[in-house]
Amino acid sequence: MLGWELPPHNSGGLGVACLNLSRALAKDGAEIDFVVPYEAEHEDIKFMNVLSAMELDPLFRYGVGAYDSKFVDSALIPDAPAERMISIRDVQRNYCKFVEEYLMEYKPDVVHAHDWLTFEAGVLAKKNFGIPLVAHVHATEYDRSGMHGGNPLVHEIEREGLLLADKIIAVSQATKDIIVSKYDIPEDKIDVVYNSLDEDFIKSAYTYDDEDYKYLDSMKKMGYTIVSTVGRFTVQKGLVNLMRAAARAISKNPKLIFVFAGDGEQKQELLELSAKFGISKNVVFTGFVRGKKLRDVYQVSDIFVMSSISEPFGLTALEAAHHGDVLILTKQSGVSEVIRHAMEYDFWDEEKLADEIVAISKSKALKNTLKRGIMEEYLKISWQDVAKKVEQVYNEVDNHKEFC
Repeated sequence: MLGWELPPHNSGGLGVACLNLSRALAKDGAEIDFVVPYEAEHEDIKFMNVLSAMELDPLFRYGVGAYDSKFVDSALIPDAPAERMISIRDVQRNYCKFVEEYLMEYKPDVVHAHDWLTFEAGVLAKKNFGIPLVAHVHATEYDRSGMHGGNPLVHEIEREGLLLADKIIAVSQATKDIIVSKYDIPEDKIDVVYNSLDEDFIKSAYTYDDEDYKYLDSMKKMGYTIVSTVGRFTVQKGLVNLMRAAARAISKNPKLIFVFAGDGEQKQELLELSAKFGISKNVVFTGFVRGKKLRDVYQVSDIFVMSSISEPFGLTALEAAHHGDVLILTKQSGVSEVIRHAMEYDFWDEEKLADEIVAISKSKALKNTLKRGIMEEYLKISWQDVAKKVEQVYNEVDNHKEFC
């Protein structure tokens, strides 16, 4: 496995998906060496070997992330001496060097590379060592840029990885369609394998703490409906459209409060929009949250909105469903392919989104019907089922060994 992050040293959903998939594969008997580009402890991971490609602090890696690919040449460590790694491209080169040295000593049955950050190392394994390559696409550069082209260098890396991979795993049909249309990859080379909810999220002890969001609790008692969204404040997430829809919805039902949980480059713009629309008193910004405080956001919410312009899957929707939230998803999100009882809209259709929010807030019967349907659907998805499908892909690329 070639990846960029694993919990607790993750900055997003990529690391969570990699952890859960690896754990499920290990339960089926797979032996996994998982390469990350940083050095850190992963004390709770006992089911596979986590290999550090270099002595890099995870905090510096966050500056590049798996998501903000426009910063590929930006300095990770602004005050670093010239001889030290200073950009994501430097990290990737050293990552490839580590993988090459590793493959001189070990020969795995399959190399499984996650997203563009590790595709070059995967291609190296295929070209130089003849090892079957599975490319796992959690997001494309088109997704990260809100379908506005993005970084041409990243496109080139993605294209080469997808062309040379023996098989490709896409996290949704929507992602597969992008790979086919934007990268000219044959459909039969791509398998759609949906993600599931984080096992640790389900099993970990959790008790709601009303001290964290006492204001929201008090407003709920006064008849307000809490609408939340969670994620990075970037163009991909469609939050400007959501803020406009919030203004429309509040004009029809003043007893709505919108919670924006997260942080990112668009925070100032969103703050200014809430003031411009005169809805500041109905909008709460929590800042970046994780762990218990994140779960408290889901728990206090009545409605969760995924407003993304392009969302390959969207694990946060499953997390919100686990806490009993009604879901409103864009048709451009992969998770909408597996949750049929969610309300849907096109990301640009602010009027429809506003109408859906108001309808749910004013109809207890509608809210309860949607909630019951969503709970039944999300519980049917398991990581062990995901692992079985991935094992089938492994069997296709390596005909000499039957996996698990």
